[in-house]
Amino acid sequence: MNLGFITIDDIQFGEISKVENGVLYVNKSELSALLLKDKRFASVEFDIARPGESVRITPVKDVIEPRVKAEGPGAMFPGVLSAVDTVGTGTTHVLRGAAVVTCGKVVGFQEGIIDMTGLGADYTPFSKTNNLVLTFTPVADLTSYEYEDALRLAGLKSAAYLGEFGKHITPCETKAYEFLPITKSIAKYPDLPKVGYVQMLQSQGLLHDTYVYGVDMKQSITTLINPTEIFDGAIISGNCVSACDKNTTYHHQNNPVITDLFEEHGKTLNFVGMIITNENVYLADKQRSSDWTAKLCEYLGLDGAIVSQEGFGNPDTDLIMNCKKIEAKGIKTVIITDEYAGRDGTSQSLADVDAAADAVVTGGNANEVVALSKLDRVIGTLDYVDKIAGGFENNLQPDGSIVVEIQAITGATNELGFNKMSAR
Repeated sequence: MNLGFITIDDIQFGEISKVENGVLYVNKSELSALLLKDKRFASVEFDIARPGESVRITPVKDVIEPRVKAEGPGAMFPGVLSAVDTVGTGTTHVLRGAAVVTCGKVVGFQEGIIDMTGLGADYTPFSKTNNLVLTFTPVADLTSYEYEDALRLAGLKSAAYLGEFGKHITPCETKAYEFLPITKSIAKYPDLPKVGYVQMLQSQGLLHDTYVYGVDMKQSITTLINPTEIFDGAIISGNCVSACDKNTTYHHQNNPVITDLFEEHGKTLNFVGMIITNENVYLADKQRSSDWTAKLCEYLGLDGAIVSQEGFGNPDTDLIMNCKKIEAKGIKTVIITDEYAGRDGTSQSLADVDAAADAVVTGGNANEVVALSKLDRVIGTLDYVDKIAGGFENNLQPDGSIVVEIQAITGATNELGFNKMSAR
């Protein structure tokens, strides 16, 4: 598969939606008409937030990168916006540097903050993207579940709409990703260690959901997927979980574990497969899913496995069960997580532990407290900054600054490693 990257240096509103000379122009009326076909919305407002501007966005729901299939089968976000065709081959064009951010209170305590400048900007990757922010007002009496569904679809529709304007643009850079059937891959790289990736997907329900080809992952068993399918939006976020470590749709589209494994593929390792598994609530479901994970790792003949988590607390058990069972198959395993070690860093970092988890990459301590300076403009509302995970009563200071745990910052401790922090 090929990804063609089109650099977007700015987003501006204009009479015609297009990409020209590194600028993404957006016709607000046209996009508004598309989104307000969904009668669950009373209105939508559009804002642009650029890197370095004194802008705060909250409460953030999701972030999506505009992309389009330029060649090959399928279309973006299969099973949701397009037919259930298998994607992950051909050529996809990426509007690199642009992002769609959906903003609105779904569950007040599980939304996030993106600062475009200041200390907060250092903790989120989305301070570096040119963001088209969509703030929706729902119709009266819309439930949280209906509102989340409407916001999720609106973000995807907007990203697909914008992506189309890059379909016939010549990319600034193109990257090729080779992924062969396992027998051919082993034959081509017989002397390289066989490495696989296990991605744990949030699926605890109650607005803690991830969708694969349009199917809620909690309704699926552990299975194999071609990692290039993720580039075309085969996995999308439906999560209202702590902002710091939830995988937005943008994170899935740009999963750094996948891209880093591809970077080393054929050089230091043989990237032979990807497994997706869920994070359900009940013990029997955890046992079933982790059994299947270990079984598939063994089936692929892996020498090593990387396991990434999403969320914390209850999913820590899934993480450790996966690790223990894969290690028990004789497969060297590395886990990627983050920590909730208390504000002083002295509490137990994970809710579950085991001696088999002896190779751990951490995205940082989500309980770390920071003071975010007052910014000149707020997109959305500050009404919920005391309620979001990481906030607390009276944390909005008289001078307009906000004192929060970095748990409240979107992407701060992301467990795909899509951040700046770690520990040694």
